[in-house]
Amino acid sequence: MKIFIICSKVFYSEIPKIKEKLESMGHTTMLPNCYDAPDTENSYRGTDKHTSWKAEMLRHSESVMSNVDSVLVLNYDKKGIKNYIGGATFLEMYDAFRLSKKIYMMNDIPEGILKDEIIGFGPVVLNGNLDII
Repeated sequence: MKIFIICSKVFYSEIPKIKEKLESMGHTTMLPNCYDAPDTENSYRGTDKHTSWKAEMLRHSESVMSNVDSVLVLNYDKKGIKNYIGGATFLEMYDAFRLSKKIYMMNDIPEGILKDEIIGFGPVVLNGNLDII
């Protein structure tokens, strides 16, 4: 299966071990936008180019999404928020849902205003166990 790993930039340090495990299981992985250059967005913040860059990244995610079988959401705790999912990751989950892709979540659905929508996406919660994929 071809799996697109999606998450907040603060979780990028978790990706190498996840990628290695998935590939050892025979899966192909696609990595998040700017994984190799996570500070790219910061170089555009406060400039006119930030808006167009952000839009380009969201469009790029959608094109990647159309060529994968599923997404794996890495949702760990961030700054006191349990199982954090940021705005861009939520939008990528929505793209996966719209395109009928399987959605896996590393941890449980976070509490908050988007919980009902995430439940509606029908994700498979792994509770840290990649063997479920």
